[in-house]
Amino acid sequence: MLRKVRVEDSVGTVLAHDLTKIVPGEFKGRRFKKGHIIQPEDIPELLQMGKEHLYVLALGPDEVHEDEAAIRLARAAAGDGDHGLEFSEPQEGKVNLIAARDGLLKVNLPALQQVNEGADIVLATLHNNYPVTAGQVVAGTRLIPLLAPRAVIERVEAICRQAGGIVRIAPYRRLRVGLITTGSEVYKGRVKDAFGPVVRAKIASYGSEVVREEVVPDDAEAIRQAIAAMLTAGMEMVVLTGGMSVDPDDVTPEGIRRSGAEVVTYGAPVLPGAMFMLAYLGEVPVMGLPGCVMYYRATIFDLVLPRVLTGERIQRKDIAGLAAGGLCQGCLECRYPACSFGKA
Repeated sequence: MLRKVRVEDSVGTVLAHDLTKIVPGEFKGRRFKKGHIIQPEDIPELLQMGKEHLYVLALGPDEVHEDEAAIRLARAAAGDGDHGLEFSEPQEGKVNLIAARDGLLKVNLPALQQVNEGADIVLATLHNNYPVTAGQVVAGTRLIPLLAPRAVIERVEAICRQAGGIVRIAPYRRLRVGLITTGSEVYKGRVKDAFGPVVRAKIASYGSEVVREEVVPDDAEAIRQAIAAMLTAGMEMVVLTGGMSVDPDDVTPEGIRRSGAEVVTYGAPVLPGAMFMLAYLGEVPVMGLPGCVMYYRATIFDLVLPRVLTGERIQRKDIAGLAAGGLCQGCLECRYPACSFGKA
């Protein structure tokens, strides 16, 4: 409800319009914004600006101001527990959710849609499974009107509570990784391995480390034995490079199968990265990487690796879900992950 009040009686009310301050020859601009809650320290300045009365919005007992609504929405979206998020101060009815650590942004997509299907509320996020760094803004909330019924906010809080939160930052585990380079040409020293440095750098960028390496020829049994040796040595993830095509000499997939690993997929609807293999030996992920990982800035490896490092056990449906957005555009300047690659 709009009402006119004396400036001296306006503390705690919500300003219904912008107020402009003019200092001749020095300044002319907005001093108080619509929606501002009048504070005791504002009174002398308002009087100095020549204001005797203000038009304010009377906040009813069942209404919530935009700033209160925004912070309540942000906290509800994060949920309880170790969500890995911080919150900005509310400003103009908006609050940002900020990553408090490096990790993978996880978004409950059905709950997010349910929230935004209601009136007057906005909750926007980066893409699900987006690798983020500490300090990065990952989501924002906003109330559209200046005031809203408490029931509107409570509806969203109930959705978030039922979902266990909508947004969180899943931290990366620090794994001991075994790297197996396959290829008779590398094994015999005819070709220098250029694949390993790329893989080591990508793994290190997420806080894990390649602590054991082995080079083996194009022989399925040798590959099986190398995988077994990695597990015996306590490796928590095994990555194999090379030999992933359908060429008869490329036997890495067969070596992985012989290890007894449960194969999730051989082949992925992602370009580059179609000849990717993912399997599990118990809880240990085993990945066979196609040659494109060595040449392209972003591939299937970049989509799967961070999810594996959060402890997620990837299923076939997860790989299939990469199809929409699985085509890299091959930009001259790669901006991944700030692009559409891998995002439905």
